[in-house]
Amino acid sequence: MLQLRKYHTHFNLPCLALTVFALVGFMSAGSLQKAEAQNHSSARATVTNSAAQARGADDPLFSEYKGVRIGMTADEARKKLGEPQDKSDEQDFYVFNEKESAQVFYDKAHKTYAISINYLGGGSETPAPKGVLGSEIEAKPDGSLYKMVRYRKAGYWVSYSRTAGTDPLTTVTIQRID
Repeated sequence: MLQLRKYHTHFNLPCLALTVFALVGFMSAGSLQKAEAQNHSSARATVTNSAAQARGADDPLFSEYKGVRIGMTADEARKKLGEPQDKSDEQDFYVFNEKESAQVFYDKAHKTYAISINYLGGGSETPAPKGVLGSEIEAKPDGSLYKMVRYRKAGYWVSYSRTAGTDPLTTVTIQRID
């Protein structure tokens, strides 16, 4: 029980920070104009068909975002994603367009330990739970969704969360298991 409580605390703080940063980024008109001016193309989370077909019970379907993986250096991640809107030694924040943003978190060795992607609204760029976790998620009575899967062999967990409502916020997170 103590170990579960420790893990639960570790999980909530990054998710809370991610949600706050996502909402601030989406609400800032200047941020959106800057992101649109940079003309980043929005792409779905990358999962190859061969990887999905070869997946075992403990092999994650979602393993990278736009080429960025857990364990990459900050420089490697920045080369894949471009110049972040906000940049630090601990995390980078990207706004790709008015509906998609991401945060990349770095450890003390400047290696990626978590990636969180936020999709505003239910558009075609928002991945379905099956495309991220390999299965559907039963909706709660209010229509929201949440599921986390731990992939111990791969060394990280993946979560899928969607708020209720007609314009939901969907967050897909991948984080190293410490």
